[in-house]
Amino acid sequence: MTTTPAAVSELDLARALTLVERSIVQRLGEALKAEGATLEEWRVLSFLADDAGHAMAEVAEFALLTAPTLTKVVDRMVSLGLVLRRVDDTDRRRVLVFASDRGNEALPRWTAAVEREKDHIVTALGTEETALLRTLLQRASRRLG
Repeated sequence: MTTTPAAVSELDLARALTLVERSIVQRLGEALKAEGATLEEWRVLSFLADDAGHAMAEVAEFALLTAPTLTKVVDRMVSLGLVLRRVDDTDRRRVLVFASDRGNEALPRWTAAVEREKDHIVTALGTEETALLRTLLQRASRRLG
């Protein structure tokens, strides 16, 4: 049996998910670029908004970044004055990352840009389809670990 490229693409769940993910990431990235930020920087600042300070491993997990990539992102954010690194008072071997005042000022603008683009995405997909997609993806994430 011969499989055509169209048939393969219709059957390939991973490819379909990747195409949707890339499209959404690109759209959010462009919205944030207009505000002078990246999606990774927004995710980092969003996680740090609680002012508790977090270890790099926690931030990397939330921001969906590898440790080396997060280090580069945080280095850039430190140089821009958006975040601060501090040695953990309870464990001097750990470094905690905090949002700076400048980061806390930028976050609402960045979040507003993301929310505007999310509204455009929901309009393009439809409210019911978006809710269904979110439910299915959350269910799949729980089941697949």
